[in-house]
Amino acid sequence: MVTTTAVIPIKQLADAKQRLSGLLSAEERKALFTAMVADVLTAVEACASIERIIIVTDDEEVAELATGFGAEIRPEPEDPGLIEAVTESGRQLAAEGVHCMIFLPGDVPLVSPDELEVVMEGFGLSDQAEFLIVPASDLGGSNCVAVSPPDCMVFGFGEDSFRRHLGLAKEQGIDPQVVKLPGLGLDIDTPEDLKLLLDQVSEQARDGQESGREYSTVRFLVSSGIAERLESQELKV
Repeated sequence: MVTTTAVIPIKQLADAKQRLSGLLSAEERKALFTAMVADVLTAVEACASIERIIIVTDDEEVAELATGFGAEIRPEPEDPGLIEAVTESGRQLAAEGVHCMIFLPGDVPLVSPDELEVVMEGFGLSDQAEFLIVPASDLGGSNCVAVSPPDCMVFGFGEDSFRRHLGLAKEQGIDPQVVKLPGLGLDIDTPEDLKLLLDQVSEQARDGQESGREYSTVRFLVSSGIAERLESQELKV
């Protein structure tokens, strides 16, 4: 039986989303990121193909939120950074006998259980090492990666990491799989991203998709008045 663990590294909430500082106050950025993390955890918890959730964080508020979703909390590694957090998690999970690790960031609030099932369908069944990546919609970042076994990859998160990861996989002798998904493809860093998020949710509603799902992120954007502020700015996306 294939066992899969989701790993979600989360830094301090107080420092979240600095690129939104021109639009949002520090408290608004913190509340926004908290809502996004809740949406990601909701999707992961509901995905039948993922048995376990690990949050890598030293933030007590994040830990409290995540434990409500049944997540296990692990501290950030001695050497800080996303690459180190995912690499160390992969080593630990491989030693524990876990077959697959899926990495997700905390700022992809439109991810759905269905998208995660697409990522995991048939993954980890090969005798050979496997690597799958879901790129950001602009093909720059790596918004989700799956690895089997969890310690088979050298990671290269950061600017232009999608292409870097493709090269690193090939260097490890792995033929990378690429899956493009609209929810996972949208990570939130700028006001334009927030506008895209609201547009995408409106489009889902018009098309009857994600019926009955409520997003904590959208609820916060509307109730806080940020959605109205975005509209008044008439952002061009």
